[in-house]
Amino acid sequence: MGTPTATTITTMTDTSLIHLMTLLSPVFPVGGFAYSAGLETACSGASAVIKSKDDLKGWIETSLTMGWLRNDAILLAAAMRDEADIDAVNELALALAGSSGRYEETVNLGNAFAKAAQPWLQDNDLPLPQPCAYCVAVGAVAAHMRLEADQVLHAFLQAAISNQLQAALRLMSLGQQAAVALQHELEGTLVAASASAARSSLDDLGSFALTTDMAAMNHETMTSRIFRS
Repeated sequence: MGTPTATTITTMTDTSLIHLMTLLSPVFPVGGFAYSAGLETACSGASAVIKSKDDLKGWIETSLTMGWLRNDAILLAAAMRDEADIDAVNELALALAGSSGRYEETVNLGNAFAKAAQPWLQDNDLPLPQPCAYCVAVGAVAAHMRLEADQVLHAFLQAAISNQLQAALRLMSLGQQAAVALQHELEGTLVAASASAARSSLDDLGSFALTTDMAAMNHETMTSRIFRS
């Protein structure tokens, strides 16, 4: 077995990737498993619009390219910029929550994330607005930790897609192999969405995904449900 090179040793001792993987790990205590962002509505009942793997792929792609995930990525990128006014970005993020369920989702995840991230914040020296949207909390904490914005955007969207797929496994006949295949198929869209968010400004915010927004609204009226959004 060869002797590790200096480059290998540097890579192995760099903790930034480990920090990022931890912050956006499915086991990070934010409670993301409790929310579906309207996916439950789209998979349920006689009027369900998601009935197959292809339907699910289209739903997630729509969220990434013209829906709530696109907006969240733009807001996260804005929160990471040196000149960011976190209070203003957060106020806008909360205003863009299209329903009470989505508002509850983003503030519950955001506040839980900020609390769980305290070990990385050095004596609580990062004041965050209360309540704080999840995407803003992730962006502000990541900037404080001097993580790379492009990597944070990739990891954030990857975690969001993973959460949608985990929800789908409970809501429809999908199967883990198909879920993994979908994660692979969505990689190109994820990379493009990350790049778009990185070069976007707050003026570029907006949603053109009415079906996903309406699904999130209609979830609030479901009499029997698994998820909180």
